[in-house]
Amino acid sequence: REQPKETPQPAPRQIFQERQRITGLPLYFQGYLSVRHSRCKEFRVYWTELRGTMLFFYDDKKAPMYSQKLDISALTSATNVYPDENGSAHFILMLSNGELELKANDSESGKEWKCFILTVTKLSVPPDESLLPGQLTRMHEVLEKEKKRRITRNDCSSTSLNRKSPPSSTLTTMPVCFYAVSRQEATEMLEKNPSWGNLILRPGRDSKNYAITIRHELDAPHLKHYKVMSKGTSYVIELERQVTLPSLQDVVNYFVTQTQGKLKPFVIRT
Repeated sequence: REQPKETPQPAPRQIFQERQRITGLPLYFQGYLSVRHSRCKEFRVYWTELRGTMLFFYDDKKAPMYSQKLDISALTSATNVYPDENGSAHFILMLSNGELELKANDSESGKEWKCFILTVTKLSVPPDESLLPGQLTRMHEVLEKEKKRRITRNDCSSTSLNRKSPPSSTLTTMPVCFYAVSRQEATEMLEKNPSWGNLILRPGRDSKNYAITIRHELDAPHLKHYKVMSKGTSYVIELERQVTLPSLQDVVNYFVTQTQGKLKPFVIRT
């Protein structure tokens, strides 16, 4: 699938606000990227957002839920941006756990993506002489925002530890077992890869709420689905006796602890 050729426009305000709520991280840069993991043969096009030191990949530009995310805080290096025969710009992110190949529409876009990524991961604007004054200004603005974000995050963690209470999970991103998939897709994922886990958090049918899909190995494989309603800053698991928890991570933890670890979050292994 080819990347759209039009100039990337920001997502509508309502979608932007929903993504902000879900990720809990400031948006620094966005646009279409083709992505290929080190063990994959094909590139896949995503609407991509750089938030904090995370890349969020959306199947659709207007989708409020991301389909994948990647923590790039442990970036070790990035290759030079190089063109292919179609004019697209390639570069590779070297991460502690593997490589990620990225492809932008053109060299200008590729250069911007690489420089913004280096700015937030290295906390320094890269010395690229080809950057325009406007680009440099935006990168310095992002650099200051990221420095402040890290200071605020550290202050919040220290405050929480001083109170001897767990850090607020509102500062974290979605649980690792969250996937923007349908009920049927979640079922298929659990059936095909039982060794990867047996619990998936996914969007609810109305997109405002969530659901948990689990696959129990009792006498025979047994599938169940639970509604998780978003109410204010809390989440309510629709059981016989409702359970209210402060975060989606706490929702996942509840299912794990209540089953003495028999339920395990589903994590794709690459």
